[in-house]
Amino acid sequence: MFTRTRRLRGSKTLRDMVRNVNLHLDELIYPLFLEEGENIKAEIDSMPGQYRFSLDRIDEELQELKDLGIKALLLFGIPKEKDPVGSQAYAEDGIVQQGIRHIKKNFPNFLIITDVCMCEYTSHGHCGILNGCDVNNDETLKYLAQIALSHAKAGADIVAPSDMMDGRIEAMRTILDENGFTYLPIMAYSVKYASNYYGPFRDAADSAPSFGDRKTYQMDFRSSKEYFREVESDIEEGADFIMVKPALAYLDVIHALKDLSLPLVAYNVSGEYSMVKAAAKNGWINEKGIVMENMYALKRAGVNLIITYHAKEIAQWVKNGEITL
Repeated sequence: MFTRTRRLRGSKTLRDMVRNVNLHLDELIYPLFLEEGENIKAEIDSMPGQYRFSLDRIDEELQELKDLGIKALLLFGIPKEKDPVGSQAYAEDGIVQQGIRHIKKNFPNFLIITDVCMCEYTSHGHCGILNGCDVNNDETLKYLAQIALSHAKAGADIVAPSDMMDGRIEAMRTILDENGFTYLPIMAYSVKYASNYYGPFRDAADSAPSFGDRKTYQMDFRSSKEYFREVESDIEEGADFIMVKPALAYLDVIHALKDLSLPLVAYNVSGEYSMVKAAAKNGWINEKGIVMENMYALKRAGVNLIITYHAKEIAQWVKNGEITL
């Protein structure tokens, strides 16, 4: 006698009743790009529906996100001026620091996560201080710690280092604790691969390296072992969240980390977003169906939180009654 597994799929009510994977808006984090300047709302060509905003144009977007029920933001900054040491990344009046203060003053209920890195701020586009043609790991730690501290002083709720320098979690935890930010969490980009899925983001943030690549500090996707060492070291150094980036091509990694004692985050990155948008524009896929299938794949693999450029439209679909979570 064969097994009739279809018995539990006979109606939507029954399928909803027996499902064991759930998604909530509270679990979605929406990235925002803040650009130094005035009267800027510029759509990013390679990321349809995503924009760079100057602070004088951001309130309308923030109000819409608030009304839709989005509660957590990840901030990236695009400065007017760049230099070899990325000084605008840790400047008191840097664009992210200004953005944090603006949002906290006008929309205090948002949870603000800040990207801690240097690639958007350095004239060479690499994620740290150069020593010849390579990034000097230990010298870079001093700058990353200052960036994290400047974000904390501006009012960030969580700092999220994305640089992939060895020892950066310890450096940030130390300087935060020394300055009274003992309870400020660190969301570590612990498992970040040197990925081809980042292309559109580099357009969005003007962060493409001017020479070479980032393979000496971001991870090799051909290795199935080194992510354990990255995660272990970040936990030992004081991380409070563990992130995997990109998301969809690394579901095996996410699943392997699902039983961590810390919250697990996946970053559904720009290339993953833009491929869906491009295929939908050409009528090749059901965009809404694909987006939700991807989100549930991440939850099924074991993530707790998802950073995704789709968060706003998911919230809109929920509000319009087009989907239920």
